[in-house]
Amino acid sequence: MNFLNLLSRMPSACAQGILWGLMALGVYITFRVLDIADLSVDGTFATGGAVTVMLIIAGFPAWLALLIAILAGIAAGLCTGLLHTKLGIPAILSGILTQFALYSVNLHIMGMKANQTASLKKYGMIFENGKGFLVSSRYIPAAIGVGFAIACIVIFILYRYFGTEQGSAIRATGSNAAMASAQGININNMKVLGLSISNGIVALSGGLMTQFQGTADVNIGRGAIVIGLASIIIGEVFCDIFFRKGANFAVRMTFVIFGGVLYYVAMTVILWLKMDPNDLKLFTAIIVAIFLAVPYLKNQAKTSFGRAAKMAANGKGEK
Repeated sequence: MNFLNLLSRMPSACAQGILWGLMALGVYITFRVLDIADLSVDGTFATGGAVTVMLIIAGFPAWLALLIAILAGIAAGLCTGLLHTKLGIPAILSGILTQFALYSVNLHIMGMKANQTASLKKYGMIFENGKGFLVSSRYIPAAIGVGFAIACIVIFILYRYFGTEQGSAIRATGSNAAMASAQGININNMKVLGLSISNGIVALSGGLMTQFQGTADVNIGRGAIVIGLASIIIGEVFCDIFFRKGANFAVRMTFVIFGGVLYYVAMTVILWLKMDPNDLKLFTAIIVAIFLAVPYLKNQAKTSFGRAAKMAANGKGEK
């Protein structure tokens, strides 16, 4: 194990962490803002990648391919939302049904092939010929820069949007659906809208990640929901450490991206330690469990110390 070898892998881990962090932002909208467990993201992530690569192969500019991928993701989120709100299917099952259906849809998008490759040598980078990839694993510094810029743009747009009347209605629906409905908000429409926005961002991340790898795979999104949750939980824990008095919405979203980077750095360290790659999902589950337990254990410790202090004070008072 060469430490310099580990350091050489870190830029790539940061680039991938930023791109997966974008996916975590989509999960954050449903998981934290809308309070819905949406499992369709595993399929939507692959849809974004499939649409992006196939359009690039067809000669579309990378930026246009990504925009169309976002629309495909929005359509997938719309399906999940309609299954939930119009057909009365529980949100978690609606997501599973959409994810299940998207596997076949993604195969059709890729010409019934499990994977499709777009050669960087053939299509180049966007700043070279105006129609190639935006990010690539061959140009890590550029990938980090572009990924960071896109993340900042997405965070800015979401921050501004959720400050509008409609965005506030989505947040109110997630906070207290009964109260939001009593205030005249159509909570079903807000759920559909939130799921659509979330899956659009996930598809954007899938498109960027596929460009980074140069290959679209029908299984690329497998486990995406777990990576998204890991990024959210890690980011929130560090956000609470740095901002003990609370942080605004934009800061919390920024820490979600930061959580994605930390997650991929941790995975890179695990691989550097020569551990079996087949155990990555096990380590992911352990990492998520640890960071999920931290806030609970922290509150338990505060409660225990507070109870002990109160008992001590009562004891002195009796004397």
